[in-house]
Amino acid sequence: MLEEKRAGELRKKRIIAGFFIFLGLMWLCTIISKSIYASRLPVVTTVQTEQKYVEHIVEVEGIVIAGDKNPVTALSGLRIDKIMVQVGDRVEEGDVLFTIDMEDLETIMEEKQVQIAKLQLQIDTILQNEELARQKKALEEERARADYDAQARYQDTLVGRAAEEINQAETDIEDQAGDDDALKDALQSAAYAEADAKWQRENTMKDAERRVEDILLPEEEDSTLAATQIELADMQADLSQYQAVKEIDGQFTAQSSGLITDIFISVGGRIPDSAVMLFADDTVPCQFKSMLTKEQKKYVALNDKVGLKLDGSSKETDVTVDYLAESESMPGNYEIYINLPEGKGTPGLSGAMKHTETGEKYPNCLPPAAVHKDNMRSYVYVVKEREGILGMEYYVEEINVRVLDENENWVAVEGALDSESQIIVSATKELKNGEIVRY
Repeated sequence: MLEEKRAGELRKKRIIAGFFIFLGLMWLCTIISKSIYASRLPVVTTVQTEQKYVEHIVEVEGIVIAGDKNPVTALSGLRIDKIMVQVGDRVEEGDVLFTIDMEDLETIMEEKQVQIAKLQLQIDTILQNEELARQKKALEEERARADYDAQARYQDTLVGRAAEEINQAETDIEDQAGDDDALKDALQSAAYAEADAKWQRENTMKDAERRVEDILLPEEEDSTLAATQIELADMQADLSQYQAVKEIDGQFTAQSSGLITDIFISVGGRIPDSAVMLFADDTVPCQFKSMLTKEQKKYVALNDKVGLKLDGSSKETDVTVDYLAESESMPGNYEIYINLPEGKGTPGLSGAMKHTETGEKYPNCLPPAAVHKDNMRSYVYVVKEREGILGMEYYVEEINVRVLDENENWVAVEGALDSESQIIVSATKELKNGEIVRY
């Protein structure tokens, strides 16, 4: 009986122990399952919004250029023999820049002299022809006037004779008694003859006068002589310029000191009508030139104070933006020019310009990694808490925001956020709205 009692108690203890072992196994399985579940969740890092000034720093590289470039010109058409300088050389007043081929110069001058001789011959011929024409016209005028005078005398004689016949007829009528019809007819005929003689004199003299007027009319304008004289003068002026080059032995020198920035000629080539070289005048300060993007231009304005550091310089110089305009060669970008202090920089030297715009202070600023953009929409992921099958759990809620300002460090936003919002800044995998995560 006692043994049966002991056996029952032992069985009871075993049942209780087995139950507790079962409970332990269930607890352990729950812990393992929860750990496995949690291990598969994305791990996130969060931040909270901060009050920040969103400043903008514009830093661009550029190059020093000449403040003023003076052109070197020479008589076009001459052949280059030697070029004594190259881009970047500094020259002083009187330094030889290039020389020309003297044999080629002699050939050109000989050709010019031949052309001048031809033009002079043409002018002499034109003048001789004009003199002959003048003499011919004077002779024609003299003869026309003589003809006019002769005709005048002759016609006056005819009219006088007609008048005398009228007088004679009138005398005959007066000497005769009675009415003599024959005498009257003679008087009438004499009157008609006088009228005809006057009419003939008037028309004849008018024709003679017109011939004189025609001769006195000015000749047609002919610009051949004037054009040839102008061409001759130009040719002589050219020859004098070539002679001047010959007198300096074909050596062209610098008229002032400066730095050679551009050369547009080559040995063996001929001098163009435009500039041969350009050089920077030492008396004019240099400029710093750079290019801004459309975004950078928002934070830099004309007359802004900026910092400039040139290569080889240990400190930054405070300068002013003197020119800012859209580039014609690169539309959408903006050229910026800064006048350098006198004696500062040399053409070709590189440098960098820096400008800081403090910007506004915003209450909700986040690191750029926390703000996502999809086309025209911006949003953030906020971590929130709720009751789940394994207890309290964290999930992701997508919230739309509007970007107010941004730089490389901060993005100012507004939206359904507060200072307590836990905003995801990084995650171990790509997130989506409503997804469960863990810190």
